[in-house]
Amino acid sequence: MAAPDTLIRRIVNTSALAKLGKHEVGAILALFTAAALVLLFGMVAEEVVEGDTHKLDRTVLMAFRTAGQPLDPIGPEWFEEMVRDVTALGSYAFVIIIVTAAVGYLLLMRKYGLALLLLAAEAGGMLISTLLKELFDRPRPDLEHAARVFTASFPSGHATLSAVTFLTLGALLTRVVADRKSKLYFMGIAIVLTVLVGLSRLYLGVHYPSDILAGWCVGSAWAMLCWGGALWLQRRGDVERPSKSPPLKRRADTAS
Repeated sequence: MAAPDTLIRRIVNTSALAKLGKHEVGAILALFTAAALVLLFGMVAEEVVEGDTHKLDRTVLMAFRTAGQPLDPIGPEWFEEMVRDVTALGSYAFVIIIVTAAVGYLLLMRKYGLALLLLAAEAGGMLISTLLKELFDRPRPDLEHAARVFTASFPSGHATLSAVTFLTLGALLTRVVADRKSKLYFMGIAIVLTVLVGLSRLYLGVHYPSDILAGWCVGSAWAMLCWGGALWLQRRGDVERPSKSPPLKRRADTAS
């Protein structure tokens, strides 16, 4: 009779989970993560529609304003100008420029599938953001805006687009490096840039905190879905596999 530990290993090895490749597991995890983010967005949206976030939204917004002067953002004028520069990282103009540059590079490298995937991710993110803004049509905060705005408030378009753009580009960059530290570095930079853009919108008084949170949820969910789709297409061979780092060559010993 087989030992208990041997029997357990046999059961695990013959299970459906063990038969799944790493790409299938990654796609499933991406799907569940995206579903959780969509659920969180739904919860935030429900609270916003019912007006339950108004008090908290107002409190957080006022934390970015000078005490007793709700029209004046905290900090010196040079800092306010710097925040405007940061918020531009989530604008349509910057996103289009950086995505065009990335797609051009992928085409030069003959990574046609990845180039198409990046374009689809960005176009989809822009469309989702626009449709949600039209659907909820939430007014902007009644503060003096330190940046010009032209659309509705919920969800934040800058937060959505920055999450889609930076997280997608970060995921692509992890495909061209082999070591774990570099992968974590690229994804860390992507997350930091996404957070900074969202916080800049709060500081400038053009969005409520709930707008930013909703934008992060939508953008991250869409980026996760695109990443999961890339893994699934990669498994089918429709998207190029990541290039592997060339093995290090051993130096031949030479006689002195």
